[in-house]
Amino acid sequence: GVVKEGVEKIRGSVAYWTATPKRVEKFEETTKQLRIPFNKKLTLDCPTRWNSTFKMLDIALCYKDVFFRLKQRESQYTCLPTESQWEFAKDVCGRLRMFNDITEIISGSKYPTANIFFPKICEIKLAIDEWVKSPNQIIHNMAEQMLKKFESYWSSIHDIMGVASVLDPRYKMDLLEYYFDKLYDIDCDLEISRIRQLCYDLVSEYQAKKNDGSSSGFSSFEEGNVGDSGMSDFVKFMAKKKKARTSSMKTELDYYLEEDNLPITSDFDILSWWKTNGLKYPTLQAIARDVLAIPITTVASESAFSAGGQILSPNRSRLNHTTVEALMCTKSWLWNSDYLGKLIKNKLALMVN
Repeated sequence: GVVKEGVEKIRGSVAYWTATPKRVEKFEETTKQLRIPFNKKLTLDCPTRWNSTFKMLDIALCYKDVFFRLKQRESQYTCLPTESQWEFAKDVCGRLRMFNDITEIISGSKYPTANIFFPKICEIKLAIDEWVKSPNQIIHNMAEQMLKKFESYWSSIHDIMGVASVLDPRYKMDLLEYYFDKLYDIDCDLEISRIRQLCYDLVSEYQAKKNDGSSSGFSSFEEGNVGDSGMSDFVKFMAKKKKARTSSMKTELDYYLEEDNLPITSDFDILSWWKTNGLKYPTLQAIARDVLAIPITTVASESAFSAGGQILSPNRSRLNHTTVEALMCTKSWLWNSDYLGKLIKNKLALMVN
């Protein structure tokens, strides 16, 4: 919404010079005359898909001088953007580029694991904080709206995303400390300690589940199978001593964090690493298996670029909210069943071949 008014003339210019083959040809000829490389053709965006708006602006900015030259030659071309509008488009394009790159990384990965999300989300937060300080009022307003939405999302996911980052043997606590120092200022140490404690709590919880139902070695005595009350008290003493000794022992997490970080490489396969290190860190492996599978969003990757699905027709906007929800769920179920059917069909075909 806030970007629309700033890019309207650029959109109009692109629409004008892509409207007919003759205009397209004239635009290309002028580009050659100005000795500007014509590597990309002008593309008109779909207003409900922000990534297409980014691509339209990115390409149009390359041919800024061409539009100026054509204005001198074409009297019917009346929507030439002003210098301030070009500057605004350049500013917006630079900001959208980061979102475009991050969205493509996340949605383009074959198996996106939760550990890759944390640094990307932190970069977005830092960028929005910087945009709020922009002297351009439109950028400032846009950033404030984004920040409000981001804060509600961040409060829900930053704990578990922090744990996922700790479970990456290339980063452990270091990446957490690096970004939290930038994000939290005075509360940095408190937030880091909270994520660290959450990791210890998860280890305790998973170990408790693993040991649930198994004999502690003293349970039969505690259930009253020993007639001697003196021995019963001794068993309680031993159980207490064992608990104290266990609490002072190093956990898997301590040993894991004490080891040197792995070298940072882009082709690191975190799932294979945890698979091969399961014997060494069985509890952490179980946690990694669950945490790394958590998606950053339930929105389909194609929907991340689009606002089209958020638009209801005048007729549908009158429906009861429960009816709209039922329709959305039904659509999702039908899509999933169709996708599952195709997947099974492909698997069977591979087996036959």
